[in-house]
Amino acid sequence: MIKDIVWVYYYASLILITFMSIYGVATRPNLLKKIIMLSILSDTANMLAVVLGYHILSPKPPVYPGGTFSTTEFPSQEQLSTFAKYAVDPIPQVLVVTAIVIGLAVLVFLSFVAVLIYRRYGTLDMRIVSKRAREEVK
Repeated sequence: MIKDIVWVYYYASLILITFMSIYGVATRPNLLKKIIMLSILSDTANMLAVVLGYHILSPKPPVYPGGTFSTTEFPSQEQLSTFAKYAVDPIPQVLVVTAIVIGLAVLVFLSFVAVLIYRRYGTLDMRIVSKRAREEVK
């Protein structure tokens, strides 16, 4: 009962943080705040993927039953079914590691663009930047 309440709270907080970061990206005029909200959104999506791949039944990492490097002993059907019951799917973990690396690269690129915009226009407020950029075009 308590575990269910904790998991519902955890999922609800992740969804709330996701919506708050999307709202922040959409409504804040400051480019630095948009980059921070985008980073929070990326981290929240990564955390959600990790939580979805988590097994409550697995208190420790499962070890493949059977042979070692010196012996080639085949596991029984019962050992394999127990291993499959407690094993965690590695795909979400691999995707999260990849997403972290890509998210860091995007964050560095956006920060570089923000520095260039600040050097050019003297502000990070996108309303002022767009107004000054339109004046330059004229």
